[in-house]
Amino acid sequence: MTRAPNRPELTTSLTLRSQEQNWGTERRMALLAAIGTEGSISAAARKVGLSYKAAWDAVDTMNNLADSPLVERVTGGKRGGGATLTPRARELVDWYERIHHEHQRFMDVLARFGPEAPRNLELLQYMMVQTSARNRLLGTIRSIVRGEINDEITLETAEGLPIVALITHASTTALDLRKGRRALAFIKAPSVTLAQLGPDARLSARNQLRGTISRITGGDLQAEVGVDVAPNTRITATLGGEDLRAMALAEGQDITAVFKASDVLLGTLD
Repeated sequence: MTRAPNRPELTTSLTLRSQEQNWGTERRMALLAAIGTEGSISAAARKVGLSYKAAWDAVDTMNNLADSPLVERVTGGKRGGGATLTPRARELVDWYERIHHEHQRFMDVLARFGPEAPRNLELLQYMMVQTSARNRLLGTIRSIVRGEINDEITLETAEGLPIVALITHASTTALDLRKGRRALAFIKAPSVTLAQLGPDARLSARNQLRGTISRITGGDLQAEVGVDVAPNTRITATLGGEDLRAMALAEGQDITAVFKASDVLLGTLD
């Protein structure tokens, strides 16, 4: 018997915007709904898998961005207080659930477009990210090394480049970072330095990507240097004109793009 081909797996989340802010993410809406049923932020945080601090940060953000408060603290009572949703919040949760249902119907239709749908949708999603950082790299989290204050996150790009980021515990939790998850790495061009390193050279910076200078623009007061560190990956650095001339940089020259792990910002799309 011939088996029917599997449908492509499409997962998505629905995000709400308030003016220029993304605040109504699926997890935040789940937190609101849980506050409504549990009667406290701590219980709601446990139910949706957030820390108490992350839950309160999310509540503060939503209260600040909404046109009226969404969550109110309740003091006293038999349980010593808690939290309750305002009528505006209950209206929002109900509206979101109905929109989410229609959104899921759309995703079910989209899944019928064949096996290329997930790959094409992912590419379009990442291409639409707007940021001031000149360098944007998509990767998969390969490891998370937890420290006392900061976590060291290592991403691997599609071309096998390791990108190391150093971020706080709170950021790791807020972004729900975990091994195997896809994430974006952002590096500002001024944070990238260029070095002519020998085979035995040692630097303290965790990110050292060897490549070839593919283009140089500007040069009098400031120059932008593109370094091809893989066949389809270019890292851009911004240098002063004097530095460019002092290093005698030229297109086609081998060079190493260097940047600190603390200069790498991470982002996710849900």
